[in-house]
Amino acid sequence: MTGEPRIPCGPAALPASANSNAAFAHGADKAALRAMLKAARRALDPAQKAQRDAAIGARVLAWWRGRAAGGGAAPLGVYWPLRGEPDLHPVYADLARAGVRLALPLVVAPDTALAFVEWVPGEDMLSDRMGVAVPARRRVLERPSVLLVPCLGFTTERYRLGYGGGYYDRTLEALPRPYTVGIAYAGDRVEFAGARHDVALDVVMTEEWSDC
Repeated sequence: MTGEPRIPCGPAALPASANSNAAFAHGADKAALRAMLKAARRALDPAQKAQRDAAIGARVLAWWRGRAAGGGAAPLGVYWPLRGEPDLHPVYADLARAGVRLALPLVVAPDTALAFVEWVPGEDMLSDRMGVAVPARRRVLERPSVLLVPCLGFTTERYRLGYGGGYYDRTLEALPRPYTVGIAYAGDRVEFAGARHDVALDVVMTEEWSDC
């Protein structure tokens, strides 16, 4: 749906990255992987990061427009970027102007699934208990059926490496599962042994490619 040749969605389909962090130590300790990926993001040149964010945003926007054209329009769960995550605010603004209903995640308590609140870009924001921006006026929604999920890292099998809080893991446990689009930089691909609770993402989008 991006106007580029479709990449098959099998585990071996994810291509190598020209910007790889070379984090392919299978079974590597997740804490060490997190530290390495965080350091790589801190070292990323701001201008280069902005270019990568724009490229990811273009893919997300094209994908969503194709989904809507096929009758798949629905509320979209998005995220507020933290710790160097890809910043998709320009895309959010475009989607909102097109009438797409957006929802941001909200941490309601430790060790629980995320709640979701309606968000209109530009409205007043506050920080939640985790220091994440949420709308000052909270309008709670049902969990959206489609979620953009930020990844600190991801594997060839589309398992996500987050910050260790487990909030998205718990959010994805309940059926029916939402359709999940992992958002990451191409160099964030790593390898680790998946745990029993890990749920594979449906799609991963980076600045270099998307497997959808």
